[in-house]
Amino acid sequence: MDIITLRRRNLRTAIDAATASGRFKSDAAFCEHFDLNPSHISQLVKGHGSFGERAARNLEKKIGLDVGFLDKEANPSAEMARLDNNVAPVTSKLLPVLSWVQAGVMSSVEAVDLSEVTEWLPPLSSDDPDECFYLRVVGISNFPTYIEGDYILINPKICTSELISSDLIVVRHGTDATFKKLVIETDGRKYLQALNPNFQPNIIEFEEGAELVGLVIDAFRPLGGSRPKRDRRS
Repeated sequence: MDIITLRRRNLRTAIDAATASGRFKSDAAFCEHFDLNPSHISQLVKGHGSFGERAARNLEKKIGLDVGFLDKEANPSAEMARLDNNVAPVTSKLLPVLSWVQAGVMSSVEAVDLSEVTEWLPPLSSDDPDECFYLRVVGISNFPTYIEGDYILINPKICTSELISSDLIVVRHGTDATFKKLVIETDGRKYLQALNPNFQPNIIEFEEGAELVGLVIDAFRPLGGSRPKRDRRS
């Protein structure tokens, strides 16, 4: 196989691996994420464009592949190491980003129509349970610890009896879901507290009929920013 044909085959396989994982819904979505011209990529894959040394190296750099990746004879889908702007390892395990509406009405993650989920993200740790999902923070009730746009990782396989005071949880009541800190009094009464002391009402009762959606086990803030790590609980 000549080097040009090899590059085209490896590029096609790399795109197929990324879309098959669920991270991108189409070739166009892949190109949009990496700021590539879809028409140009299509020409490269189909053999209608120039795919020389400089073009191959520039493309590898732009989509975060190892230098020389496109020239390898080995199976590229098995050797792909990086496919995002943060040079993060590609993983076949992706977790859904659910909406607050979905969190408010779901009886279980399995009950959610995953075909309606448009965003998937890799887990933050290899020990994150498969059933976990993300929610994107909205509002200012937990500002500044959590700001709008942060992602919180939820483990739904936690029972209410396993919770301890100060756990961060997501609960639903009817079709509404909310993210708050749990406060358990010595007499066993439970409250939900906003981390933002200026948010009102700051404390509300864990109402009868409220159901636990899950325990917040991790979080991240896109484009930088950090917060103290909290103890992980499976």
